[in-house]
Amino acid sequence: MDRKTKQALIGAGIVLAIIILVITAFIVKLFTPSKDVMELSEYYKVEDEEVLVILQDEIYEKKGLLSNGVIYLDYETIVEKFNERFYWDTNENIVTYTTPNEIIRAEVASKEYFVNKSKKEVNYDIVKTDGDQAYIALEFIAMFSDMRYEYYETPNRVVVQYKWGDYLFSTVKKATQLRVEPNIKSDILAELKPDEVLTYIDTSEVVKKGFSKVITTQGIIGYVKTKYISESFYNTVESDFNEPDYTSITKDETINLVWHQVTNMDANNGLISLIEKTKGVTTISPTWYKINSTEGTISSLASETYVERAHSLGIEVWALVDDFDPDIDMLEVLSYTSRRDKLTNELIASAIKYNLDGINIDFERISLENGKNFIQFIRELSVKCRNNGIVLSIDNYVPKEYSAYYNIPEQGLVADYVIIMAYDEHHGGSEVSGSVASISFVKEGIEDTLAMVSKDKVIMGIPFYTRLWKETTENGSVNITSDAYAMSYGEELLKNNGVEPVWDDAAGQYYGEYEKDNAVYKIWLEEEESIEAKMKLIHQADVAGIAGWKLGLEKESIWDVIIKYVN
Repeated sequence: MDRKTKQALIGAGIVLAIIILVITAFIVKLFTPSKDVMELSEYYKVEDEEVLVILQDEIYEKKGLLSNGVIYLDYETIVEKFNERFYWDTNENIVTYTTPNEIIRAEVASKEYFVNKSKKEVNYDIVKTDGDQAYIALEFIAMFSDMRYEYYETPNRVVVQYKWGDYLFSTVKKATQLRVEPNIKSDILAELKPDEVLTYIDTSEVVKKGFSKVITTQGIIGYVKTKYISESFYNTVESDFNEPDYTSITKDETINLVWHQVTNMDANNGLISLIEKTKGVTTISPTWYKINSTEGTISSLASETYVERAHSLGIEVWALVDDFDPDIDMLEVLSYTSRRDKLTNELIASAIKYNLDGINIDFERISLENGKNFIQFIRELSVKCRNNGIVLSIDNYVPKEYSAYYNIPEQGLVADYVIIMAYDEHHGGSEVSGSVASISFVKEGIEDTLAMVSKDKVIMGIPFYTRLWKETTENGSVNITSDAYAMSYGEELLKNNGVEPVWDDAAGQYYGEYEKDNAVYKIWLEEEESIEAKMKLIHQADVAGIAGWKLGLEKESIWDVIIKYVN
């Protein structure tokens, strides 16, 4: 081998060695975990007066406020995530929370709060505002809510536990690191010590990469090498919160209620003559009260003599209050705390003065915008009724998606009875002729209500009236009008026009029609058989009772049908 060849081989060996060293260095670098640390303040970015909110195991989209060491969350988050019974009055800047027997209130920038009329105090401002946005101290929220939380500094963050049940856990077997991403080159977020408890966030996302996505007890979310943690196990996370007990006034007998429309004081004198034609009535609801101002005042037709006469017959009186005056803006009434107080106090005072057994709320003009104010009014009135032994019942349309803001489930919890007006399926403003209360309409009303309210709190309303529909055609367009009539008058109309009604299985009613004066008249009768069909459904559902609208429109023979199922 000549000299040149030797030099070439030596050179090649050196190059190979260098290549091996480079490859080795690359491999070592590739498989050597990064020791770079990402500061939590960079990972969880918050300003000085902000708090990162971690709900269960995810970072919440909104941040809380930190003021003098106290954490505040915005009102919308509170009612959406933790407790819908907190209520914020944007007009008078008052936060209210209701329990079964207490109305709890606090004003902005105050450490004082009132439980009914008793004053209490904490060492922090309960409510703060930033423009139109209200923030409530988390410590105050936790006093009344099924949740618990831990606060950590650097950066400011709060971990809130509010969902309970079985969660997947693991513990650290060997000291390791929690990283930003599922690879060893990712920055380190925290050093994990043996036996430290971790909660799985996602068990499937990074299995192939050998990492698990977890959250630490201090609310740090990241990735850990699966081989350094123990086999996963389920553990039950339990609440230690005592849910409030909403007691209700319930009657031993099945309720047989009738509404009595009273339009003036003299109408009260007709009670006895109307009641003596009934059978088995347990409760009467006279239409005595009306909202008559946006300040929350009411007009009254209440009568001591009326109550005494009803009681002498063994009949309870649940006086009705309505919102039917179109000149009264109910949003203006119910969105002010002081006006709701005025209204509830006047109702309670009148109930006590006249020895009423109950109050019946018939608010049929509540708008979507006013829904939260309406249900707050019901909560507050329920506290005062419960504390005074007064039955609270609420009239509702048959449940539909468009009227869900009446919040029937909450009514069913805080009130004594939820009354479903299972009529006006086709009403005075309907664009088509039809039954006031077809059997399928009633059945659906029962089923949908019982999906939200306990059956021992449900009273089903039935109609003692029908509608005569008049259809006229002009220029190819059909004009429809209707008038409401008593049961007997509806039958007389058909008889006087020579019509023999026929049974309509779909409606569960007798139907008749006739032509007169270039118009077509249609009517779906309410009589013994149609009422019995409804009563059978109501009886099978085993609800608390029935309510008839209205006293005086029914045929006397109807009561023989009713007492077969309600007695």
